Amino acid sequence: MKTIHKIILPVSLGALGLIVFNSYSVRIPRGASAVKNFDLKKYLGRWYEIARFDYRFEKNMDHVTAEYTENPDGTVQVRNKGYDYNKKVWNESIGEAKFVKDPTEARLKVSFFKPIWAGYNVIDIDEDYQYALVAGSSLKYLWILSRTTSIPESIRQRFIQKARKIGYNTDELIWVKHNQ
Repeated sequence: MKTIHKIILPVSLGALGLIVFNSYSVRIPRGASAVKNFDLKKYLGRWYEIARFDYRFEKNMDHVTAEYTENPDGTVQVRNKGYDYNKKVWNESIGEAKFVKDPTEARLKVSFFKPIWAGYNVIDIDEDYQYALVAGSSLKYLWILSRTTSIPESIRQRFIQKARKIGYNTDELIWVKHNQ
């Protein structure tokens, strides 16, 4: 009986930890709100990463794109691609995104390493779905996306101002190069 407890307790605690971690990791930062009346069909397709915070999965990457396609089951395939300018190689990651709740609210969770999920929250988007501001689960993750490799100054300022109001240190944004 003691052997069973030695196995069940760690497995149960590990599962509970994973549940708690995943529920924490798909949050939206305090002060941010996801876009309402979100239209996934308009959001699908290719986006160019214009700016981001530096973190290990995109370290030393330029020419970063994200391609979103809808799967038959309603989930979204996420294909991220970028050029590691130090190693001189292209990297690609394929993941899956799902809506956290209502598909008309732009709160999704994304996974590239199941069963680990992360928050993906579209917190601002223009009416034509050409430019998007995306927040992760915390103030450590932020992306500015565009359908082209550049963004108008007015949209850039709008997104930066909104991010600062939420608490992001936008001085730490990395502006991604797209010159290839």
